[in-house]
Amino acid sequence: MALLTDLYQLTMAYGHWRTGRHRLPAAAELFFRCGPFRGTFALAAGLAEGLRYLRAFRFSAADVAYLRSVLPSTTEDAFFDYLATLDASEVTVSAVPEGSVVFARVPFLQVKGPLLVVQLLETTLLCLVNYASLVATNAARFRLLAGPDMKLMEIGLRRAQGPDGALSASKYSYIGGFDCTSNVLAGKLYGIPVRGTVAHSFIMSFTSLEEVQPRELLPRAGGEPVDLASVAESWLWRVCELLQTPLEKANRGELAAFVAYAVAFPHDFQGLLDTYCVMRSGLPNFCAVALALHQLGYRAIGVRLDSGDLAQQSKETRRVLRACGAHFQVPWFGTIPIAVSNDISEQSLEEFRREGSEIDMIGVGTNLVTCPLQPSLGCVYKLVEVNGSPCLKLTEDKEKMTIPGTKMIYRLYDAAGHPFMDLMALEGEPSPRAGQELVIRILGQLGETSKVMPTTVEPLHRTYFRDGQVCELLPSLPEVRTHAQASLSSLSPAHRRLHEPQPYPVAVTERLHGLLTELQQASQ
Repeated sequence: MALLTDLYQLTMAYGHWRTGRHRLPAAAELFFRCGPFRGTFALAAGLAEGLRYLRAFRFSAADVAYLRSVLPSTTEDAFFDYLATLDASEVTVSAVPEGSVVFARVPFLQVKGPLLVVQLLETTLLCLVNYASLVATNAARFRLLAGPDMKLMEIGLRRAQGPDGALSASKYSYIGGFDCTSNVLAGKLYGIPVRGTVAHSFIMSFTSLEEVQPRELLPRAGGEPVDLASVAESWLWRVCELLQTPLEKANRGELAAFVAYAVAFPHDFQGLLDTYCVMRSGLPNFCAVALALHQLGYRAIGVRLDSGDLAQQSKETRRVLRACGAHFQVPWFGTIPIAVSNDISEQSLEEFRREGSEIDMIGVGTNLVTCPLQPSLGCVYKLVEVNGSPCLKLTEDKEKMTIPGTKMIYRLYDAAGHPFMDLMALEGEPSPRAGQELVIRILGQLGETSKVMPTTVEPLHRTYFRDGQVCELLPSLPEVRTHAQASLSSLSPAHRRLHEPQPYPVAVTERLHGLLTELQQASQ
């Protein structure tokens, strides 16, 4: 895993070693510069994977042998011997808890240790955190649009950027608020609930009821096996009569597929309705098989729509289900869950809400796992101190200027319990207190001071890694998911809204601003 890095990290490492600077104490910070998806917030994710990487960080003999073949021939042998001894035992990492809401320019992970090692960790930590935080944030946006009661299912495995991207998408979309995944390996590895039933190919593979073997199903309460196909056929006639749809328009292959699946999974029967025609075929065939199952003591678990005007079709489907439930005196029938899929995006969810729908579950794939609205969070990892001296990156692009020095990060809350500002202070400064008037300078408005008085002050960072070991008990994935939802819920509506949100202010103390000004002047 130590080789999962950019080559220039190793050439810089050699430069530090060659000049005898490799063991100087250093500190770096990981943050992003702009809020993703034109919003204000992101969810911090990937911390547990980063800590796992740190515990295992070392160069094997095979790694060192490979590096000998890659680095210039002038590289001294002693450097390779030194690499073979490296680990992260002298590194300390502090971070926000995984799943926390974070904002632009605010470090959500800090690394301290020998300069050479701190440098070598950059690329891999960025790789582990960047996409994890991006897809968790994307998932959180879908959750906010869908509302708390809608079931959300991640179905992006076949559209993701390779198997690693697919597994990460399943894991971190769960943290962001999705309920389940179609990815079986993700279910095994991470304990995420797994869901899935049938695709159109299963339904298209049948042409007639004669192909269904076996056809018989034991009643749930016991007794003699019943020919489910024959019972479903009798129900289909009654359903078509009720709905006033021609019996001959109900596709026989589709009916056969539904019967076959119901015989195989009588407790978990879900119908995919749009292989042929939802109203003339899919829905009558589903109702016939679901009513046949009910006659034997079973309950269908849902229907799925995968094309067309999903909001309108969900309302028409609900109307039919309710009509069947009322007419055939099956009260639960009208509440059968309706799931939808088909290239669902944020815009789709906004349309569902605007038009109204009867949708209970939404499957999201491509627009979740590939994050097309913003393909990268753009996290950066910057040195802020070397050998006790603060570092400052000055650039013509003001957004790329760094904030020097090792810092403490605080979140300030108002009387309503909403965070209204994040504050960066130098290590060693007195901690701000609740009810204390603070003189601060807001990033982007550094030329003027402001005064704020928080009702509550929360230090954001905890120390997670020290002396080569994880030093704080890490939460389970469901606990991280719960924390993420609580962190999102704490935001004020103005900061949480997805379109044109109110900017979230990030500020520095007067002492930190003084250091920044001093270094800027010294560099001119």
